[in-house]
Amino acid sequence: MSHTVGHEETHGGGTSEIKKVTIILSVLTIIELVLGFWMIGMENEGLRMAIKGAIIILMLAKAFYIVGYFMHLKHEIKNLIMTIVVPLALFVWFIIAFLSDGNSFRNLRNTYDPYFKEQSTIKIEKKEHGSSHDAATGTHATDTTHETKEAVENKH
Repeated sequence: MSHTVGHEETHGGGTSEIKKVTIILSVLTIIELVLGFWMIGMENEGLRMAIKGAIIILMLAKAFYIVGYFMHLKHEIKNLIMTIVVPLALFVWFIIAFLSDGNSFRNLRNTYDPYFKEQSTIKIEKKEHGSSHDAATGTHATDTTHETKEAVENKH
């Protein structure tokens, strides 16, 4: 008989626990939305990055609650949790390692290969609108046309 009472208490506690987690997830989602909408018109890049970091932390907290309570890993043994956490940590480490390796290769290639220049590092000169500039003589195309008309008039 006492076994049945204990089972009912556990069942009732599970429902209240689910309601509590649902409320926490809802509050975290609302906070994320408010931060996201607040960030839309913001021009300060440092503050935008801080808000993005806060949103990521809130998303990780929500993922913890979802995995812990709704996937029932909160009450599981530690080995099962480690089978999820360790591969995830290795996956994140691989992404960071590959990104830093690619960035290092790009920097080395730009520095030491004289025949390779990345497109984002090539400087393009701006031309003035309406006239072309001759860099060798320092004159504009309109000036040389005017000089040729005077030379033709002086010849006649």
